[in-house]
Amino acid sequence: MPQYDGLLALDRMERAVWKVRDRLLRAVNALEKAGIAYAVVGGNAVMAWVEQVDESAVRATQDVDLLVRPDDYEQVKAALAAAGFIHRHTAGSAGLEMFLDGEDAKARDAVHVLFAGQHVRPDDLAPVPDVSQSTAFRGFRVIDLKSLVRMKLTSFRRKDQMHLLDMMNVGLIDAAWLNRLSPELAARLKELLDNPEG
Repeated sequence: MPQYDGLLALDRMERAVWKVRDRLLRAVNALEKAGIAYAVVGGNAVMAWVEQVDESAVRATQDVDLLVRPDDYEQVKAALAAAGFIHRHTAGSAGLEMFLDGEDAKARDAVHVLFAGQHVRPDDLAPVPDVSQSTAFRGFRVIDLKSLVRMKLTSFRRKDQMHLLDMMNVGLIDAAWLNRLSPELAARLKELLDNPEG
């Protein structure tokens, strides 16, 4: 049985985090250079908000999710292609397009694009917000907290629930949010507030 090399494992973990960071920065720099409005969403947006409160509570994420306007999509494709990303349509996912980070990249080594004002899945409770609902953060634009919380409650997969719990654990979300949400989304948040351990 091969001996476990803890330092090698830590190096690989660190490299994985830096690859995602590099992918994010190359993608947003390409959009900035082309003058395309966008917002970082998903796990990287959660990281950006959590880090402002407690950097030790940040959870790494595997992919990069960007929000753009549908009318800008042809420009988005050209800008990301110029930065080395390869377009792939993801079958079965409404409103989501994928840009692989090179020829041999896997789906997790990708930039995922969501479209403002559209539903990611047909049965979602609310559409994705507009890119204007964003704020500057360390050199790129990130979706504002209110919109991010609504997106996570709308999707409400296990990883979205974990992201919401991360934001709850650092005090970004609490019971006061229940009055800011639609009844359906408030019910989902209450479920997490009442039973954070699952």
